[in-house]
Amino acid sequence: MKRIEKISLIGLGAMGVFFAPRIFKFYGNNFKVIANGDRKKRLEEKGVTINGENYKFPVISSDSEYKADLILIGVKEYSLDEAIEDIRSQVGEDTIIVSLLNGVDSEERLAAAFGEKHILYAYMRMSIVMRDQKADFDPYWGKIHFGEKDNKNYSDKVLAVKEVFDNADIPYEIDRDMIKGIWFKYMCNVGENMTCALLGIPFGAFRNSDNANWIRINAMREVAEIARKKGIDLGEAEIEKQNKTIITIPPENKPSTLQDLECGKHTEVDMFAGTVIRLGKELGIETPIAKMFYYGILALEEKGKEAKV
Repeated sequence: MKRIEKISLIGLGAMGVFFAPRIFKFYGNNFKVIANGDRKKRLEEKGVTINGENYKFPVISSDSEYKADLILIGVKEYSLDEAIEDIRSQVGEDTIIVSLLNGVDSEERLAAAFGEKHILYAYMRMSIVMRDQKADFDPYWGKIHFGEKDNKNYSDKVLAVKEVFDNADIPYEIDRDMIKGIWFKYMCNVGENMTCALLGIPFGAFRNSDNANWIRINAMREVAEIARKKGIDLGEAEIEKQNKTIITIPPENKPSTLQDLECGKHTEVDMFAGTVIRLGKELGIETPIAKMFYYGILALEEKGKEAKV
């Protein structure tokens, strides 16, 4: 097994900040953040504040020839194509790429760009509040799930990344079936992220609102039906599992789409609700709740833009 010594991260948002301080603490200047232009300048001059501490991580531009052993991708889904080009010069013969993105197709897109041999599958289970380059979260509430598609036996890639997370004290789990795990996370995200964004409510609303839970659960059922059509075993047992998990999330926390709306930013509604609509159409499955999310949240984006004028 080749050991990982050099690590890069592109995307120092809500996903990236979960990793950056701990990896930097162990790997020092062998950890780099990839950024360009004004963002690079801002990170170098002002840094980012994570749980009350300001960090100025080593920053390199996308044209750097720094060949990383491991690249973590934490950008928004709509920025993935740009990120692929930004890391291209830094992918070496044995570089491992781990996508931290929401959704169900980022690994496929990365494999198309760089080859399957470079890719590990991953998804995040965590809740982070981030605003104005400041992030606050419990670093041990949540974890990264990662691995090959099937992890009956751990590959050298998996073992190498496992060693990094062990060294950096990053909570993780290696799922036996990563594809089911990714779809489970996606199902939860569509139900929770979209419901909170549309209604303007934090996670705590799911502790006592039957109405919010009706929307959330039936949205999850639309995703589960699509998953089953694709041969992925999701259903009521997984929904019930999440019903028990969601009440453990800090009640004041808000999912990423609601945070984006409140900041007047472009959201990932197309990746969440839009993908459900598209796949439902392809597979002959009705997706009325996803359509409500899609058009409702786009209308809220428009409302936010008008308020800025």
